[in-house]
Amino acid sequence: MRDKETLKQEIMDAFHFRHATKAFDPDKKILEEDFRFILEAGRLSPSSFGFEPWRFVVVQNAALREKIKQTSWGAFSKLPEASHFVILLARTKLDTVYHAKYLKDHLRDVLQFPDEALDKYLTRVEEFQRDDFKLLEGDRPLFDWACKQTYVALANMMTVAAQIGIDSCPIEGFNMDKMNQLLEEEDLLENGHFGISVMAAFGYRVKEPRLKTRRPFDDVVKWVD
Repeated sequence: MRDKETLKQEIMDAFHFRHATKAFDPDKKILEEDFRFILEAGRLSPSSFGFEPWRFVVVQNAALREKIKQTSWGAFSKLPEASHFVILLARTKLDTVYHAKYLKDHLRDVLQFPDEALDKYLTRVEEFQRDDFKLLEGDRPLFDWACKQTYVALANMMTVAAQIGIDSCPIEGFNMDKMNQLLEEEDLLENGHFGISVMAAFGYRVKEPRLKTRRPFDDVVKWVD
């Protein structure tokens, strides 16, 4: 077993390796088992209340990739060269409001809540959504809440990709309405139960990036003793 310091160094090396790759080598493809590993890191990511309000759509279809390229300015330079392209969808209010059928089924069937605990837990979720975070005023707050959670999954996917030498680029460069219209036409949003949150390209870089720069540690971290 590797010692802790070695493991820490390997993780830091991956963070320094990772950068928002702008151009991918079209001749290098990610092995299927490696990409399933990346997706599994996303699937196992934490989410608020354990609701998993996401779906990861892996787009390998050339025709759809071309449509995305023409609709999203942020994806234009990454497609079709990226080995794998993922659209992270977030569940809408239809599935995330405290009394939604999805939540009840998820708690019962996936999280295996006993029936006698289900109503009490959902009452707490209602209090959180209504009072703590004020998520019930319109449709957008609950959707934005779900979108924030997709970024946890995305970060984990990009980090584990870097740890095995695979490049990535998160993509927000798109008009949300136009992308949702495209995805709805492709029957990927399940009649309003999902909306686009963010996208990501994965593959292998064609050139080395400049050295990573960040604000100083003491400027970012504040200790309160």
